[in-house]
Amino acid sequence: MTSTQRWPEQGWAFLQLLLVASVSHAEEPVCRQRGDPENPLLSKNGDIILGGMFSFHTSWKDRKDTYMNQPLPLQCISLNFRDLQFAQAMLFAIEEVNNSTDLLPGISLGYKIYDNCGSVARSAGVTLALANGNEIVSIPSKTSCTRPAYVQAIIGATSSPTAIAVAAVIGPFFVPVISHFATCACLSDKTKYPSFLRTIPSDYYQSRALAHLVKYFGWTWVGAIRSNNDYGNNGMATFTETAQQLGICLEYSVSFFRTDPSDKIQEIIGIIKASTSRVIVAFLSRADLNVLLHEFLYHNLSGYQWIGSESWIFDSQTAEMDIHHILDGSIGLSIPKAHVTGLREFILDEKPLNSSNNGLFTEFWEALFNCKFRQSKSSADTQRECTGQEDLTGVQNSFIDMSLMPIFNNVYKGVYAVAHALHNILSCNKTCNKTMQLDPFMQEILQQIRKSHFTTKEGDEVYFNENGDPAAKYEIINWQPRENGIVEFVTVGLYNPSLVQEKQLNLQNQSLIWARNSKQVPVSVCNEKCPPGTHKVHQKGRPVCCYDCIRCAEGEISNITDSVTCVRCLPEFWSNERRDSCIKKEAVFLSYEEIMGALLTAASVFGAYMTIGVILIFFKYRKTPIVRANNSELSFLLLFSLILCFLCSLTFIGQPSDWSCMFRHVAFGITFVLCISCLLGKTMVVLMAFRATRPGSSVQKWFGQTQQRLCVTAFTLIQVVICIIWLTTSPPFPFKNFKEIKDKITLECALGSAVGFWAVLGYIGLLAILCFIFAFLARKLPDNFNEAKFITFSMLIFCAVWITFVPAYVSSPGKFSVAVEIFAILASSFGLLICIFIPKCYIILLKPEKNTKKHIMGKKAP
Repeated sequence: MTSTQRWPEQGWAFLQLLLVASVSHAEEPVCRQRGDPENPLLSKNGDIILGGMFSFHTSWKDRKDTYMNQPLPLQCISLNFRDLQFAQAMLFAIEEVNNSTDLLPGISLGYKIYDNCGSVARSAGVTLALANGNEIVSIPSKTSCTRPAYVQAIIGATSSPTAIAVAAVIGPFFVPVISHFATCACLSDKTKYPSFLRTIPSDYYQSRALAHLVKYFGWTWVGAIRSNNDYGNNGMATFTETAQQLGICLEYSVSFFRTDPSDKIQEIIGIIKASTSRVIVAFLSRADLNVLLHEFLYHNLSGYQWIGSESWIFDSQTAEMDIHHILDGSIGLSIPKAHVTGLREFILDEKPLNSSNNGLFTEFWEALFNCKFRQSKSSADTQRECTGQEDLTGVQNSFIDMSLMPIFNNVYKGVYAVAHALHNILSCNKTCNKTMQLDPFMQEILQQIRKSHFTTKEGDEVYFNENGDPAAKYEIINWQPRENGIVEFVTVGLYNPSLVQEKQLNLQNQSLIWARNSKQVPVSVCNEKCPPGTHKVHQKGRPVCCYDCIRCAEGEISNITDSVTCVRCLPEFWSNERRDSCIKKEAVFLSYEEIMGALLTAASVFGAYMTIGVILIFFKYRKTPIVRANNSELSFLLLFSLILCFLCSLTFIGQPSDWSCMFRHVAFGITFVLCISCLLGKTMVVLMAFRATRPGSSVQKWFGQTQQRLCVTAFTLIQVVICIIWLTTSPPFPFKNFKEIKDKITLECALGSAVGFWAVLGYIGLLAILCFIFAFLARKLPDNFNEAKFITFSMLIFCAVWITFVPAYVSSPGKFSVAVEIFAILASSFGLLICIFIPKCYIILLKPEKNTKKHIMGKKAP
């Protein structure tokens, strides 16, 4: 899983491959192994041999190869107690299988375990040693040198880089490799690594889980540090891809390997200090993080929230090194806790003098107790002497730390997977077929391991998918400091990618501790969240997580935080002042309650009462010459029509409805035609009366009272027919105008058929023009009180009002167009009333001496 070295000695791997090629093309009479044999550190004979590969040392002494001579073997240093535990887990599982009567009865498993020293090159060499064996006996040249591998399967390869080397070298031989800790997603590629399997989930799931974890807490602006090897680079690539899909941006992403120079470390520290993100995703191996941690402690890089991969998040040694609590509050993923009954006792019961592999255990024992096994009592060495029987339970060392029991369990499951596969191949029941020749080239063992599906004694279900990976499941771990300064790894949730998306991540937020022992979830965003009422606008040239919060335009809202766009309100709604909700638009129309409506209503009523007053005056003085002149019947009908004209303006005020919209236009059209028809009749009477005074004229008999009534009726009926056609084809109807006033609904009457409306107006205009022409022709008749003069003047006012009405009506918005129409009705009505009847009332009431037939006829008094 973790990396312990890059490729400083690629020559080793290349050399070993050349050895295989040279053997297959040997011209010697016998098959002979080339190079120095690799000897295992731990070994035991058996009917079937399993290979093992662990990093009992984590580094080696530097050397300079000149390539003039064969390179010397690596001199390994830096003992690694963890991998010794892994190896003992393998030995424990093998011992259990050998003691079992149900699994491989009568078959003993042996092992050969090597130290790869954390070196990729050495891993390749060790792999070939496991595949070839160390036999020195020559084989006759007539016998094929190609033969089955010495081991039937390889358990181990702790880190991803070493596992990649092992899987690449051994893949063509189809020897199964089962790793317990190599998580690189690249190892799932069966075209490159056909014989690789593992008992730990692929980093593909871990990387995606880390991205979802970051998203869960709302962190969209994070930094990333990765190990500069296959483990870190592949894991971070998957994390970055998933993060982008979830809307998470990386402010920086830097790589590091523990052998990098100090300048690289200083550069990384400078990048972190200059950043604005407060969350760091660390896809690092434990060894790489430990090197960085020393520098972080020196520069006191505290206060950052660390997100860790399972390589280090559950590592007690890393927690012990963090003396300044830089990593307190870290959160990350770990494989679920596990227990293997009897394994702890087995590890702690190991004694170097009792072991058949006391060379390796002696070295560990001396480092563990800081003592020395002496060959001679005369030795001058003053170091404390080892007895080999020291009590392990009293040692404060990672060797007795059982926190990695889940990894031990992975080794344990790997051994049992091989055992179950062998059990099936050898047709074991009460006994096994010992005569069967096992040949990895037949891929029987590999195929059986892939198909294996069993349950361990602890109840763990073990199986592999088509890529050789187990089912993925993770615990979410939180570093929580205690009063004694010890960090406790607390499980605060689970991640199970096999569930539906909504249930994959299950967290207990109330039990989390964050950086600097805070209970508050840290914030790490490029910008503060955009509040409701605004939307995000990307800042040009910066990552998508960096944006400006722009207020929504009028009529648009956003009611969620960090909205990408604003949503336009429905036509009947408008945005409120905060732009976070749509409110119903206020409906506006010309009402009686508002000032304009009240004034127009008052003017209309006043005009109606004024007309009634004129009617009363005319009725009282109906027998006077001025009233009787020019047909008093038409005068009363004209006054009645003027009352209707004044009152019809009231139908334009108030909320429009189906009936009011139709009635207002019909009433307006008919009453005004009635009014103009009466005026037209009066002017024709005046004109015809003058013509009738000429000798021999027969005009008067053609324009008597009956003809006048018929004329008014006919003119009015024409308008009635126009209105009926309008109402039956496309009548006016109430209409909600959303565009006139953006934040209000204007209730108005749509015309329905515009042709009908303009036909009504056009007919009124036609009659008005005829009336004006007749009145104009009769204006100079020789009466003292020539009514045609007043009709001419009133028609001038009428035409002027309605000519100016047309552009004013078309350009006026909303209810103001209604007010313009009412104003035109009232102005023309008042014009007719005042110009025609007020002069007569003046004479009747104030100048009664002029209300005589002689005066009206223009005759002077004798």
